Amino acid sequence: MISNSVLMLLRLIHIVVGMFWVGGAVFIAWFLVPAIRGAGPAGGAVIGQLQERKMSMYIMFFAIFTILSGLGLYWNDSAGFGSAWRNSGPGRTFGLGAAFAIVTMILGMTVNSPTAKKLGELGASMKAAGGPPNAEQQAEMLRLQMRLGKAGFAAAVLLTCAAAAMSVARYVP
Repeated sequence: MISNSVLMLLRLIHIVVGMFWVGGAVFIAWFLVPAIRGAGPAGGAVIGQLQERKMSMYIMFFAIFTILSGLGLYWNDSAGFGSAWRNSGPGRTFGLGAAFAIVTMILGMTVNSPTAKKLGELGASMKAAGGPPNAEQQAEMLRLQMRLGKAGFAAAVLLTCAAAAMSVARYVP
């Protein structure tokens, strides 16, 4: 179906870019978001810096390239999405991993990215005000941080499950 050189390139992209996506999600969920939450109002400034550095855009880039290269690999292995291979142990397991990754990308686009943007904007407005945040701003910051923390944790778990499925799929009977 696909030449060996293209297949190797797809696999290289899928594994390396996927590694950045999974690693980034785990780091954000288990270390960065709790640290930002622990920093209180100052955490908004960190989120603002991450936005300036386009972190959400990079993560979305990683997600899209991981999923597109994975679809190319799946298409090749399944001989054009043939049902016989899709119904095999490897086909089902790769498909499950793909489903975890696609759900994670949707979660990132609909929850994580917009929430991080709101946090950055809130932090910037608090900084521009010059004084300590009022009770309403503190409550909103906490609410957004909690939402981002939960969604980020879900993304990290889903991507870990996707990586686990991908790593064992070829050996599933």
